[in-house]
Amino acid sequence: MKISIIIATYNRGHELMRTLASLLSQSLPAQEWEAVVTDNNCTDDTQALFARFCEEHPGYNLRLLTESRQGLSPARNRAIGASRGAIIAVIDDDEVVNADFARAYVEFFDSHPEVEVCGGKIVPRYECPVPAWLSPYAERPIAGPLDMGDTPRPFRGGRYPGGGNMAVRRSALERAGMFNPELGRTGSNPTGGEEKDLVRRITASGTPAWYVPGAVIWHLIPPAKLTADYFDRLTLGVGRSERVRSKSEGSFGRRLAAELVKWGGTLVLAAGYRLRGQAPKGAALIRMRRRITAGLLGR
Repeated sequence: MKISIIIATYNRGHELMRTLASLLSQSLPAQEWEAVVTDNNCTDDTQALFARFCEEHPGYNLRLLTESRQGLSPARNRAIGASRGAIIAVIDDDEVVNADFARAYVEFFDSHPEVEVCGGKIVPRYECPVPAWLSPYAERPIAGPLDMGDTPRPFRGGRYPGGGNMAVRRSALERAGMFNPELGRTGSNPTGGEEKDLVRRITASGTPAWYVPGAVIWHLIPPAKLTADYFDRLTLGVGRSERVRSKSEGSFGRRLAAELVKWGGTLVLAAGYRLRGQAPKGAALIRMRRRITAGLLGR
């Protein structure tokens, strides 16, 4: 088993089936990869749908586990602990992957034995028209787009792999630990930060994370993720996760100072959007910054 693809799911049974269906076209032989799914207290028909999917597609290594502790990080850790691959690839249940997803990661790790963690391309796919307030900056927390071109390269300048498309050596997790259960989405609470925290712990040894362009996912964005209410909850969660992460690292003071700098940049960008006749985009950026700051301050 060369690579384990892990997926945590919570009440998105039909979306999960779409994700699993995309895995069936992998160019890596089926005996060399597995998909390990964690049911994180689903109350929908996830269990029945998964059983039917396995019956309809024999010959693939597909397993469904359960995790009673609510949260994306505990669910992912459960799947990692039960998986068998030397490489762990993490995706979400609202994505589809390209045919070379698993092969791209396996071949990259094989040819770069010093690298411990990687991330691939993330392409948003909107299932409805995007609102007038959605700028590339507001899109980041919602869809997590990531495209660094078509050439492998290390992540620099504070960039890191997106949680919906990252891969890590099992040996690195054994050394640095798994996802922090105090971070990450819990039920419908969109708190994050667990991927950044994990990548920073792994790369503290000195070798950066690398971008692998051949591993591509399309992140499917439904209308529910483009509402003002979701945006408010999401950005507040970003601030709260940054508070937890920076306090655990002993860098909370530096993070507060960075927030002041970010406020300056936000105001400049908002003014620029207003001058270009795109005031809703600027207003959304200020709203986002306010919510992140509130979360960072523990509100």
